[in-house]
This record gives sequence, C-alpha cells and structure tokens, in this order.
Amino acid sequence: MTLIAIEEHWILPELTAALTAMPEPLRDESLAFNEMGDHRQRLEDLGAGRIAAMDAQGIDVSVLALTPPGTQPLPAAEAVRLSRAANDLAAEAVRRHPTRFRSLSTLPMSSPQDVAGELERAAGLGHVGTMVYGRSGDTFLDDPVYDDFFAAAAALGQPVFIHPQIPSPALRDASYRGFAPTTELALATFGWGWHLDAATAALRLILRGTFDRHPDLQIVLGHWGEMLLFWLDRADGLARVAGLPRSVSDYIRSNFFITTSGMLNPALLHHALSVTTVDRLIFSTDYPFQHPSKEDIHAFLGHFASDEERQRFSSANAAALYGIDLSGD
Repeated sequence: MTLIAIEEHWILPELTAALTAMPEPLRDESLAFNEMGDHRQRLEDLGAGRIAAMDAQGIDVSVLALTPPGTQPLPAAEAVRLSRAANDLAAEAVRRHPTRFRSLSTLPMSSPQDVAGELERAAGLGHVGTMVYGRSGDTFLDDPVYDDFFAAAAALGQPVFIHPQIPSPALRDASYRGFAPTTELALATFGWGWHLDAATAALRLILRGTFDRHPDLQIVLGHWGEMLLFWLDRADGLARVAGLPRSVSDYIRSNFFITTSGMLNPALLHHALSVTTVDRLIFSTDYPFQHPSKEDIHAFLGHFASDEERQRFSSANAAALYGIDLSGD
C-alpha cells in the first residue's frame, strides 16, 4: 500500500544561522530541538540518507517542510530573501527525486505584502502547498493583512498547513514560567503550548469569517488537530456568539484536514473519526522528531475498518489534496 507522509521536516543552514543570530529576546528557543541527537544531520539531508530512512519506514513519498519557525521571526527583507532561497532549494530536491519528494513552500509572513506573490512563485516551482505559523511578531494569521494570501491559496489550490510555534514572550511569561528552563521550554512547546497556539490560530481564522470569504480554502492541522477536535462541543458555541453561518464543527469537516504527526495512537484515530470523516485524515511522521518503524505504521493501519479506508488515509487523501500523481511520474 502506497504511503505518503506530508509533514517531513528539513532545515536550511543559512536560515538556521540567521535565526540563531537574532537578539536573545527574539530568538526562538525551540531551535534547540534541531540540535538534539542526529536531528541536524537528518534535517539537512535532502538526498540519500533521507530516502534510506523513508525506505526503512515503508514511506513512498515525503512532502518536505521547513522546521519551525520558518522565516516568520525575521525582518521583512531577510524573510523574503531566505523564503525564496528555501523554496528554490526544496524545489531542486524535488526535481532530483521526483518520485520520492514533494514540498511545501516557506512564506515571508513578516512581510505581508510579499506573501501572496511568493506563494504564487513557489507554486510555479512545483510546491504543492505551504506551511505557516499562527503569528508573525504581534500579527495573528487571521489579521486582514493576510486576506490576499488566503485568497491566493484558495485560487491556486494550495493547502495551508498551520504548524505549531512557540507562544509569544508575553504568553510564556503569563503561563509557562516558574520551572527549570528545560521544563519551561517543554511546557511551552511539545508538552502543551505549541498545540494550543496552533489550535487558537485555526479557531481565529474560523471566527474571522475566512472560510466564508474563501470557501475553497483548505487548512491542514497536525497532531490530530492540535487539541481542537477534542473541544468541538464547546467551540461550537463560538459560532453562535460570532454570528457565523455554520458551526465550528462544520468548518472543521469542510475546510480542514487532520494529520497524525507520528502520533500513532488508535484512541486518537477513533476519536477523530467520531467528529470528522476518514476522507479528512492524512498520514505523517513529523520526521525526524518522531520516527515510527515500519512495524509501528503497519500495526496502526490495522485499526482502520477496511482496505479502502486504509488507502484513503495512507495515500489517496494526500494525493488528492496535494495533486500528487501516484501512477508513476
């Protein structure tokens, strides 16, 4: 059975250098995760080593995406330059390995006037979607300055993956301090804060009426929907308060795809299927931060009710969403 993984990370050394050179108050501490173990080596490899890892897991196609925080914390001019460099390099990796790789573009969100143009340029290079984060500085993703971006994404058929990012300094000070530094960082990132931040960004887009203006826009959320799928009974009340024409649950079922990010827990699958459909679920490993074995993946696929559902989850949904030709190109 063909297996497509859509959230497989890489890094651009020049971007890493620019991010780590930022003043300490502006520096993203989660960059430390890229240095753990052999992560840096795996992240920089867009060739044989990555393909060998895919083969070991039984993954046929990886959709490459930069690690957080992308270029979003950078000043506008530098964000534009490095977004273009990242998109060029990822497109070249896809050209070298056209049967194994696809890629998501990186956008200069700190320069809103350049975002739609770079999305269009990247789509022309062959990028099949884009990955962004919920906030650039103090500007939220649902800010009206990004509406042209969402219009362009809908018109181009480019799905927008909203990836978690570390909460703002003010939010970290209010909610994530008071522990040892490593515990504070873990609480603000993979232990809790990352996921709440991404879920809030998605909710804000719904409440802003983004999908009423752009009904064809498709959003992807990792980590089984970043907690949002588990709180829809309460979140649906927001739609009434905001005067939206549909419930939050309906937007989730119509405009959102959900991926696993390597969290191969059948209990999460069963809950997801209780609030959305199998047509909206997609496989990913969050490489190299999660690295399930071929046996782990095979065992998880056994929890689907039929071969047809397994095929939708493992490849057909991703192929349809991202326009990936599985016939052999």
